[in-house]
Amino acid sequence: MFPLGSVLFPNTVLPLRVFEPRYQALVDDCVAGDGRFGVVLIERGSEVGGGDTRFEIGTIAHIAGVADLEDGHRLILAVGIGRFEISRWLPDDPYPRAVVNELTEEMTESSQLPIAETERKLRRTLALMSEAGYDVGDTGFELSDEDVASTNQLCALAPLSPLDAQDLLGAESPPERLARLQALLDEEIAVLQQQLQTG
Repeated sequence: MFPLGSVLFPNTVLPLRVFEPRYQALVDDCVAGDGRFGVVLIERGSEVGGGDTRFEIGTIAHIAGVADLEDGHRLILAVGIGRFEISRWLPDDPYPRAVVNELTEEMTESSQLPIAETERKLRRTLALMSEAGYDVGDTGFELSDEDVASTNQLCALAPLSPLDAQDLLGAESPPERLARLQALLDEEIAVLQQQLQTG
């Protein structure tokens, strides 16, 4: 388990700089095994040093690449491949570990996800943020052609707090996740428009 101060969604990429000895050991064990580890959001505490409290729903990540740096640190590139729920935490020695249950993405065949509409709202949000002076980075993103993957990508691209992102990750299905994201974007658009109108 790799507790972090941010949320990883399935179908998205996570670059990590690994320097703590316990997480160096985690990377060694993952590379020697199937390359998978869990990412969970820290509820209270810090990424460094342990002693943190963690949320119960997280994302399975797969190590896609590892680079050793001259200072002894490592850069790893991980890809989110699914979700899990913590069944039970194990001792943190030699690094955080847990027993988990993998979660499936339930979606009926008749579900029509409003991907295009949500993408428009996200692009509108980012445009308003830019107009208001916020640094929104590169907005030239492209989404997957697959509905579940594009839903997760939209969540990852949205300017959300870690708690809002965790709420989306915990949604039981892609339609519910997308509906919650749309509601958050609608709220953000209304706030930004008000800010711009009042100067």
